[in-house]
Formats: sequence, structure tokens, C-alpha cells
Amino acid sequence: MENETNYILAIESSCDDTSAAVLRNNNVLSNVVASQKIHEEYGGVVPELASRAHQQNIVPVINQALAKANIDKKQLSAIAFTRGPGLMGSLLVGTSFAKSMALGLNIPLIEVNHMQAHILAHFIQDKDMAPPKFPFLALTISGGHTQILKVSDYFEMQVLGQTLDDAVGEAFDKSAKILGLPYPGGPLVDTYAKDGNPLAFEFPIPKVNDLNFSFSGLKTSILYFVQRKTKENPNFIAENLADICAAIQHTIVTIIMRKLKKSVKLTGIKTVAIGGGVSANSGIRKAILDAETNLGWKVHIPKFEYCTDNAAMIGIVGYLKFKKRLFAEQDVTAKARYTF
Repeated sequence: MENETNYILAIESSCDDTSAAVLRNNNVLSNVVASQKIHEEYGGVVPELASRAHQQNIVPVINQALAKANIDKKQLSAIAFTRGPGLMGSLLVGTSFAKSMALGLNIPLIEVNHMQAHILAHFIQDKDMAPPKFPFLALTISGGHTQILKVSDYFEMQVLGQTLDDAVGEAFDKSAKILGLPYPGGPLVDTYAKDGNPLAFEFPIPKVNDLNFSFSGLKTSILYFVQRKTKENPNFIAENLADICAAIQHTIVTIIMRKLKKSVKLTGIKTVAIGGGVSANSGIRKAILDAETNLGWKVHIPKFEYCTDNAAMIGIVGYLKFKKRLFAEQDVTAKARYTF
């Protein structure tokens, strides 16, 4: 099995990006992503519109992934797909297509946990980066999730802490919305923060027990702060945008790093890997790299193309499951809430 050449077609449709990838074992041959611009005018993802766009995009995206990989669908060994978590309508499109295609080609079907895939993306073959060694701590940060996990093996993961309310990506996007920035606002906060003073304004750090997170209180405090300041000065946001963004980002990074440092201390594990869309944030990347230098951690940060939702990360889980013959049945269904 180790010396065999296996081609995995992977499909990702958990939210508003339709993605397909082809892997030859653990090597990515293609990774195509079709984003949906329609949600920008609504200030957030509209589930019904997302599922309709997936239906339009899925066939051309898969065709493009196969063409870029230069293989025929008859060469495929298996089809991996995101089962959950995510938006049910979006998941149904990818799940249904994967089941139908696998049935038509008479090849195995492999279901994948989206958040597990963010972690295992580190095991995609890359000449510039070695994968983390077990056991390691994983921080998954996205628009819908914030978790710290202990990863003992590919499919042995234990949640040590998670958000009790909002996810970190939501905190970034909602803060951006308060500032009048367009959706998705998280990357814009990061951009403006680079030119600002992180200590210009101070926001409270939530007191949350153990290794859990909470961002709803921070979001509320930012809202009240902005309302108060704009009442005093209607041009406050425009005149202080970079400093506000820098202060918001500094606060969120501080919250995350305090929990990570506590996790390392409690477990004794100094290998830390991050994943999820928010792992593209420059402030978080810098803080974790600083910890590698100052605290002796071994840090693993994914390439930008594997941070946001993409099918390559689904494909690597598909390959790892294929080797273990962990196949799904045709009666498998999408799961909007899918825990480890």
C-alpha cells in the first residue's frame, strides 16, 4: 500500500467556497477554489445563496481540478468530501455529488471532518516544511471555530479548550463591521493594524476558566467603545482606524497566546501547529513565531493556500483514511455539527 500510487479527488463545500483537489498520495496535483462574491453585499454568508452557488460551481471546479492534475476520472482511487461541520445546504451539495460520483465510478467514498482537515493539512507533502511530530498541540481558528487540541495521532485528537460563544474569526469580522469595513472584514483589520499602534486603545481581556475562550464580551466592549467615541467625535473611526484595528488585533492575539502558553505548560508539549482561516492573520503568525524563538516551541504554520477552506486539506485526510481503508457507506449524510 505504501508504494502504491493512489489518486484522491477531494471536494470541499462547507461554507461559501467550492473547492476540488486531486492528490497523488500525499502530494497535491491541483487545488482549485471558486469563491462566492455575492455575499459581500449582504455583509455575511447567506446560506441559501451559498448552496445555490455551490450547485453552479461544483462541476466546473471538479473538471478544472482533474484537468490541472492531468488525470482522467477513471484513474481515481477514491473520492473524499467534507461531511461537516458547516452550513447544511452547502454540505449537501458536496456530499451528494461525491456519493453520486463514487457510485458511478465504483470507487470508495471517504468522509472528512472539516476541522480535522485543517489540522492534518500540515501533512501535505512539502519540500520546504516538515510535518509536526506526534504528540503536538493544534490551534484551530476560523470564522466558526476556536479550539486547542492535543493531537496524539492522525485520528486521535482531544479537545482541551474551545470557545464558549463566538469564534475568533467572527470576532474579527464583527469588529470590522462595527468600524464600517466591508465583508469579509477580518483580513482588512489585519491590513490596517500593520500601520497602527496596538497600545493606542485598551480593550478588556475576558476572564474564562481553563483553556476555553470567549469573544462575545470583547465584541460588545468594542461596540460600546466605538459608539462612545463617535458620539464625542463623528470622525473618530476615520481618524483612528489603523490604531483601532491594531488594538483589536493586539487584544485577540493576547487572548490566544495566553491560552496557548497555558496549554503548553499544562501538557508539557512544545510543538504547536495552527490551522483554519484565521491562521493567515499576520499578528497571530508573528506571535507564535516569537514564541518559537523566545519560549523554545517548535511551531508549524501552514502555507496561505492551506489556511482558508480548500480541498487539498480534505484530500490529505482522504489519503490517510484510504491507507487505513476507512471508507464511508452510500447512506452517509452531511452533518452541520460534527465534533471530534
